[in-house]
Amino acid sequence: MKKLFCALSLVIGLGNVVAQDEYYFPEQNAIWEEKQPNAIKMNTKVLEEAVAFAESNEYSGSRDLRIAILKGFEREPFHQILGPTKKRGGPAGMILKNGYIVAKWGDTKRVDMTFSVTKSFLSTVAGLAEDKGIIASTDDKVVDYIWDGTFDGAHNSKITWEHLLQQNSAWSGELWGGKDWADRPPREGGIDDWKFEKPAVPGTEMEYNDVRVNVLAYSLTHVWRKPIPLVLKEQVMDKIDASSTWRWHGYENAWTEVDGLQMKSVTGGGHSGAGLFINTEDMARFGLLFLNGGKWKEQQLISEAWIAKAIAPSAPNVNYGYMWWLNKKGDRHWPGLSEDLYYAAGFGGNFMVIDKENDLVVVTRWLEPSKIGEFMTKVNASLN
Repeated sequence: MKKLFCALSLVIGLGNVVAQDEYYFPEQNAIWEEKQPNAIKMNTKVLEEAVAFAESNEYSGSRDLRIAILKGFEREPFHQILGPTKKRGGPAGMILKNGYIVAKWGDTKRVDMTFSVTKSFLSTVAGLAEDKGIIASTDDKVVDYIWDGTFDGAHNSKITWEHLLQQNSAWSGELWGGKDWADRPPREGGIDDWKFEKPAVPGTEMEYNDVRVNVLAYSLTHVWRKPIPLVLKEQVMDKIDASSTWRWHGYENAWTEVDGLQMKSVTGGGHSGAGLFINTEDMARFGLLFLNGGKWKEQQLISEAWIAKAIAPSAPNVNYGYMWWLNKKGDRHWPGLSEDLYYAAGFGGNFMVIDKENDLVVVTRWLEPSKIGEFMTKVNASLN
């Protein structure tokens, strides 16, 4: 197996020279190299306890994700399944230290829905667009690129790419039959109280809203002039030697015309079906790419400048960047863990965690969502 090193400094102790930031990158279709935790400065027993915790705290929703989705979003008016779903497997996960597997559980090759983890992949497609000059700046107004009426009007015309990426756009309208006001309604008040509520000023209030995320996917489809899954495949997944098993779906009716060609506009999540279907190992590869600052082996795939923007706190929510959750001191802070840690999170307990301070990538699937902070605390305790 080929080993590549990004040695930033050397620590000399007890006669040994230990390279810091020594990252291993698995080859395509090869066995991913594993190391015993105690051989790479982790406590084996404590790490085993963390894995056992993940295995014993499976997400309580149905394994038939169609049922879980309908139950989980039953409060939404007009909610229905619009794209494909798939029955899920049991708890699964991988923990990487410097790129090596130090722990894994469940079926890591099984392809499952990943729900809003998809958003972090969508954000990356936007980053590639800025890196390549397809979008000049995320500060640009989207109406200057998408002029088909999607961003017309005094309100929507103020929306920038950054607003869409930080989920504070307050975009108002309907896409693929989904109405922005009907997505994740507030817990208090009836339809008449919030259906006609005036949208917030773009950039001032974060509202987790899949309709607006799908507007971002639609807009990126048009500026790239090709299907978003193809962009991700060519620009990232093939280059990190991901498997050929992942799929990115859109709703059944989500077709748009670009340059005379019919293209499917994908979703940024799965709460009406669709989204990214992917296995644990491919998620871990994607996480390793971000751990290494967007570089895979010797090739810079995503700029460090983009990653810095993507994980910078937004003004309305210190715990949210460009579709990445941030472990800053706020409502979603995990006490005792690095404040530089960031992660993707999806319905049903899908998590992809990047901990640069400790050279860790943690992927855990179908963990009861309320247990993720406790799980990560246990993982952190295994570090010597």
